Formats: sequence, C-alpha cells, structure tokens
Amino acid sequence: MFGRAPKKSDNTRYYEILGVSKNASPEDLKKAYKKAAIKNHPDKGGDPEKFKELAHAYEVLSDPEKRDIYDQYGEDALKEGMGGGPGGHDPFDIFSSFFGGGGGGGFGGGGSSRGRRQRRGEDVVHPLKVSLEDLYLSTTKKLSLSRNVLCSKCKGKGSKSGASMKCSGCQGSGMKVTIRQLGPSMIQQMQHVCNDCKGTGEMISDKDRCSQCKGEKVSPEKKVLEVFVEKGMQNGQKITFPGEADEAPDTITGDIVFILQQKEHPKFKRKGDDLFYEHTLCLTEALCGFQFVLTHLDGRQLLIKSNPGEVVKPGKHFPRSGFGCHPPMYQRPFMKGKLYIHFTVEFPETLKPDQVKALEKVLPPKPSTQMSEMELDECEETTLHDVNIEEEMRRKQQSQQQEAYDEDDDEPHGAQRVQCAQQ
Repeated sequence: MFGRAPKKSDNTRYYEILGVSKNASPEDLKKAYKKAAIKNHPDKGGDPEKFKELAHAYEVLSDPEKRDIYDQYGEDALKEGMGGGPGGHDPFDIFSSFFGGGGGGGFGGGGSSRGRRQRRGEDVVHPLKVSLEDLYLSTTKKLSLSRNVLCSKCKGKGSKSGASMKCSGCQGSGMKVTIRQLGPSMIQQMQHVCNDCKGTGEMISDKDRCSQCKGEKVSPEKKVLEVFVEKGMQNGQKITFPGEADEAPDTITGDIVFILQQKEHPKFKRKGDDLFYEHTLCLTEALCGFQFVLTHLDGRQLLIKSNPGEVVKPGKHFPRSGFGCHPPMYQRPFMKGKLYIHFTVEFPETLKPDQVKALEKVLPPKPSTQMSEMELDECEETTLHDVNIEEEMRRKQQSQQQEAYDEDDDEPHGAQRVQCAQQ
C-alpha cells in the first residue's frame, strides 16, 4: 500500500490525554473517557478544545485498527491517511452516542446531536457527618449508594431493536392536560406528566421491550464511593464526584455532592483554622497558679501551666501557637493554626468569717467609702441575691402576653359585631 514504511512519531500523547496506560483495556478507555468528557463538556463550563482532544483520542484508541497503527507508527501516521486525522468525527456526536443519545449508534452513525442541546441531570446531594478529629487528622469514609445506570443490554434504548414510537396519549410531548368541571361556566385546567410514557414522549411495544430493563432504559446499580476528607476541611465544605449521579438517556449525568457536617465536640470548638478549648479553674488555681494535662485531637498529651505569679481572670483566652489544627489549613500544609484556651473561673458559694479576714490580709485593700453616720442613716438597706436572667425574661414575657390576652377578653365586642351584622 505504501512505497516505504512511515516514520515513527509520538505514540503516547493520546493515552496521556485520557489518563490511562498504554496497555489499558477497552473498558478502562471507556471509563477514562466518560469521566473526563463529563468534566470538560462545554455545557458544564469545560474547555471546548480539551473536549475535542478527548473525543479524538478516544475515537482512535477505541478502534482496534487505528490503535494498532497509532501504537506502531504514532500520530503522524494517522494524519497521513492510515487511520484518519483529527476532526474526522464531531466530538458531540461521539459523546452523545457514547451515552446512548443520537448519532445513529456508534461513531460513524448519521445525524448530528449538536442541533439539540442535551439537558443536564440533577446533582445528588448527601450530608456527611464528620467529627472534629476527622477534619484535624483526615479520614476516608466508604459509602454505599444506589443509582440508575443506562441499561448495558439495550444501551439505554429500552427496546431490543433500538426503535421507539411516539406516545399516543400525549402525542410525544410527555405532558397531558386534564380539564375538570368545577361548576357552571367554571373549569379547571391542570397539566401533569403523562402516565403512559412517564414523561418521555415515547412508547415501546411489549414484544420489543428489553428483557433486562423492561423498557425502563436504566437499571439500578450499587456503588461504593470512597470519600477522602482532607486535613483542614471546613464544616459545610463540598466534596464532589463528577458524573456519578443517576444516568438517563440524552442526559449529561449530574454529580454526587457530599456536604461535610461537623459534629459537636465536648471540649474543642473550631473557628476558621483555630481551635478553642474550654477549661474551668477553681478560684485558688486562678489566683495561685495551675497546671493540667490537655489531651489534643490527635492524642498528644500537652502540659498546660501558668507562669509564676500570673492571675487568670474569668473569660481570658490563652493562645498556644503551633498546637492548632496542624496542618489544618486546607491545601496549605505549611501554615499552622493556633490553640486558644478559654478559662472559666469557678467561685466558691460562700466564705466563713475567718476566711474573709485571712483574704483581706493578703488581697489588695477594698476601696474606702467615706460616709458619715447621718448619711448612712438616710440610706435604705438592700440585699443582693442570684437570679437567672433568661428565666426572669421568659416569665416577664409570659406575664405580658397573659395580660394582653385578658384585656382583649374584657372588651365589649358584642355590640360592635351586632352593628356590623345590621349593616
């Protein structure tokens, strides 16, 4: 056929475009093309040039004869005519026929799918509960999910022959209109999905139905997804698996999206990339010094102690650099957060007279109140007692609501209602 053997050229680029090895099986090629094509489809905001490259690489490598030529002589041999160069087929036709859409079935089929824009399937969103330890240390969770995939036997056609006919019930529109009489000269018009074709606008004869999917075009599939939660991920962050949602004919498959939901921790709280640890001190510890062991999220034992002579006030925060979510900052492994220890000081309920005198000797003196006996006699003496402010406000609100209700009942509404009725 040729007067001389063609020169060898690059025979690895198409494999690199699809992200597979040179000994990849046809099934591996299909999986790689499917994942990459969905991600780079122009309807999803992908790169059109990348989408074309993927289609051409898959077109060549999925054809045994073209793949053999490419493996032996490389890309230039295909361009010279041994297997056809780039642009031989429309990339949208390849994508559509791969997913069971138009194009005549197969890469050489007639009819372009570019004239009709494919709709995108719905994304499937799942909450994923994770602990603070999971976000600190990273973890992998295996989740079993059920989804619909195109029937492997009929390739999503629903019929043995691949043919279908227009639904007679809705005339191919997929919707029906129902008119209901509500009264004299009054009707109600409602639109609903056609029950005969389930909104597809197509019907398949009983004899021609696919034996595997029974004409449904899809079949259920169980799949296990490994969700990798990286260090430093935040509550509410999304982890997306492109093209893993339910498949449907003539539809770009949607994504499965996991939204992280952080569970409450009894001791630690997280704000951004920093951790806050709650610890209670007694009054003696706050005044005279303390030390305690803090068990960190990764199991480390940290000795926390005050400096000599240091007094801890209620509500004070002590920052400890380097012990925060390390390395928690998402995709910034060299950045470190901080650990803040928030102290609550627990005061004694009462003190004995001798304890009061002893404290007065060592503590700073009380501010003096210079008042004459006459001024003191004119003052009213009162005492303080502990109250729960939230409970007091709740009772006050209930009392005001009850008073308003009682006043409303006391008003003479009867005369006003009679007057309205007379009008």
